[in-house]
Order: sequence, then C-alpha cells, then structure tokens
Amino acid sequence: MVRYNPKQWFSLIMHNYSKQVMKTLTPTLVFMTVYTLVSCYLILDYFKLHESDFQLTIHMHSLMGIVLGLFLVFRTNTAYDRWWEGRKLWGGLVNSTRNFALKINAYISKEDHETRDYFSKMIPNFVIAMKDHLRDGVQFNDLEATDTGFIENLRKYKHRPNKLGGMMYERVNEMYKKGQITPEQFLNLDKELKDFIDLMGACERIKNTPIPYSYMMYVKKFIVLYIGTLPLGFVMTSGYYTVPIVLIITFVLMSVELIAEEIEDPFGRDLNDLPMDELAGRIKVNIQEILL
Repeated sequence: MVRYNPKQWFSLIMHNYSKQVMKTLTPTLVFMTVYTLVSCYLILDYFKLHESDFQLTIHMHSLMGIVLGLFLVFRTNTAYDRWWEGRKLWGGLVNSTRNFALKINAYISKEDHETRDYFSKMIPNFVIAMKDHLRDGVQFNDLEATDTGFIENLRKYKHRPNKLGGMMYERVNEMYKKGQITPEQFLNLDKELKDFIDLMGACERIKNTPIPYSYMMYVKKFIVLYIGTLPLGFVMTSGYYTVPIVLIITFVLMSVELIAEEIEDPFGRDLNDLPMDELAGRIKVNIQEILL
C-alpha cells in the first residue's frame, strides 16, 4: 500500500502510479484518438452533416451521463467497502494475536521456555500462512519450524492456516489437561483462537465472493457505449477539439474503473492492496517481544 502525504499535490499528481495507469490505458487512448479523428472527418468534411442531425445524440449523452455516474459511484463505493472491510479484519487480527500472546504470557510460567517459544513461532506462522493463503500459495520458507517434520507435515494439507490453527488448539488443550492453565484460562484462550479462524473466514468471504458478474458486465458495457458515442455528442459544437475532450473523458472513466478493479480484491500484491506483508511482520515482532 502506498504511503503518501495528502497535502503534497505535485508529488501525488506525478506519482509513479499515475504513470502506471497511463501505461495501461495507452492502447485505449490511442484507439480513441484514431476513432475520434476518423469520426470527426467523416461527419464534418466527408458527409458534411449539420448540428440539427445530432440533437437526439446530445440529449442521449446527458441522460446516459447521469446513469453512468450513478453506476460508477456505486461501483467505487462497493470496491472501497471491500478494501476497508479487509483492512478492519486485519486490524482485528493484529489485536487478537496480541491478546492471545498477552494471555499466554500471563498464564504460563516465565521458566516455561518451550511453550513460549512454541507460540512465539506458531502465532506468526498462522498469520503468514493466512496472508499467503489469501494470495493462493503458502511460502514455506517464511515459516518457522517448531519441531522436526513440521514443514513436511504441513505440506499434506491444502488449507495450511486451518492446520496451524488446529495445532495451536491441540497445544492449548494439552496445557489444560496437564493443569498448566485453569478452565477459565482455557476458555479465554479458546475465544482468541476462535477469533483467528473467524477473521480468516471473513477474509476468505471477500476473496471468494466477487462483485456479481452481470453488474460488472453492464458497467463495462455502459462505459464502452458512452465513450464510443462521445464524438457524436461533441463534434458539432467542438469540431476537431472533440479529440482531446473525448480523450480526457475516456481517461477519467477508465481510470475510475481500473482503480475499482484493483481495490475490490484487497489481498493481492497491487500497489493499492492491503500491506499484509508489513502487518504480518509487525505481528511477528510484537508476539516475540511479548513472549520471549
């Protein structure tokens, strides 16, 4: 995720992300330039049509602009809601991991280095595995083994975060059976572990439930229809100045759609996606500071 100062206008305007968007849209802008030039030439110079022939088109664009604006507002709001919900879930994960580690620290003896070392590795392992799971593939090199055969055993499972959560549940249950924690403490730890699974499931819900196909399809159709007929709406009043006008409007509409496409899945590696690597690293440092 990009860190920025909202008060620095020039640096925001000239940021590399703007160049990336422009690079992505260049083929479309080139096509629209040629298409608009050809349309202007045919209408103004070849067929020599009059303004009265395009009154219906002007009114149509006014009405379509209102409808398209409503669609795009809903589109961007929906995409941002998904992004912000993902951020809240990861904020909840930060809090739950800290709470779990603080309770382990309070319940377990300072001399019980084995248990402390186990959870100082397993809690970050769960977070890292969850992060990679949302990106479709756990990187085993980033995990810390708690015993021999840890990685080999984990490879057998398709849902690696589930296995890691289950291993922590088993360890907490073992601590309870050995009398290391009281029934009340067991229930407190159970609540935090349940939060881990609930937060992961909520992230999977965002990941696996895209915006409905029909809605996405029609938004893109409306954008293409609108910019495709723009030359007809401006050519009589603006002449060949229609070209830059169409390019500016195309750039704005397509940029909004590109941004929405990027942030509607907040768990990837795009520039505006959630800083999950940073959050996972912060959790690891916090947990080790608490337990070790």
